[in-house]
Amino acid sequence: MQQRLDLSSLPAALPPKGMAHAHFRLPGGMLARVPRWSQIDLDAAANLRHQATAFTRAAPSGHTPRLIGTLEPGPDLPMGALLVEEISGRPPRLSEDYPAIAKALAAIHALPSDPAPNPVIATVQVIERQAAYFDKAGLHPETLAHLNAELDWVHTLPTSPAPPITMVGTDTHPGNFLIDAEGKAWFVDLEKATDGLPAIDLAHATLYTSTTWDPDVAAVLTPDETAGFYETWSSAAPPAVVESTRPWFTPTRRLTWLRTLSWMARWKVEGSTAHSAGVDPRTIAHVQARIEDFFDPATIAKVRATL
Repeated sequence: MQQRLDLSSLPAALPPKGMAHAHFRLPGGMLARVPRWSQIDLDAAANLRHQATAFTRAAPSGHTPRLIGTLEPGPDLPMGALLVEEISGRPPRLSEDYPAIAKALAAIHALPSDPAPNPVIATVQVIERQAAYFDKAGLHPETLAHLNAELDWVHTLPTSPAPPITMVGTDTHPGNFLIDAEGKAWFVDLEKATDGLPAIDLAHATLYTSTTWDPDVAAVLTPDETAGFYETWSSAAPPAVVESTRPWFTPTRRLTWLRTLSWMARWKVEGSTAHSAGVDPRTIAHVQARIEDFFDPATIAKVRATL
């Protein structure tokens, strides 16, 4: 990367955070965002194109970093790199910064969307593919009983009329936001951004499995705090989007929680071995600890009771 960008010295690595990317500070207010692997199973070139498109599409929201350029995959950068605007900010404080996060998501959900498959059907299909890992993950029998009941429920979820489609961030847990000096929220991880159901973004921003995922952000929301987040988003998003999304507020919380747990079961079985190279061991340890908590029978029962 130093040679490609004609830098006089090695770029400065940012403190390690997250599993899928490393970040390096560059001159001129830029960051190099260097994928380690694709969380959506794309090859290096396709992953780079997907992320570049996502950053470009999301930029008009005013709540995502600007894409400056890309570095194609090569021997020095097997997955390539994205050159993006560096956002100066701090991790969110919950629930204090939830109104800012809700407004950022509302701005993204107001952007033009591309045609996309029914997002409920697509999410159910993701869950079905990953649910096979539940039986392989060494889970407590009581946990498995809860999960099997949720899998039964997910097959009763109506898929028509077709849910609304907007641009969505997908991986919208609070740790993927930064808060700038003006109190504005920036969504900075667009790897999985696509077109889908905005209610899934709202659920992923507020579920227990999301709000306790990042150690720099971790908090457990009260019901009133969660309701306030949805109210702020509803006041900021386009009225037509709000009207068509509102019926999906409640069912997508269960759907998104189950999607998250199915991903975590997959990670529990194979992820820490397949994708831990180059990741800070403290991050791996934290992820493993959070997953153990999320699959604890008491935690599962407690979360189910709130959905």
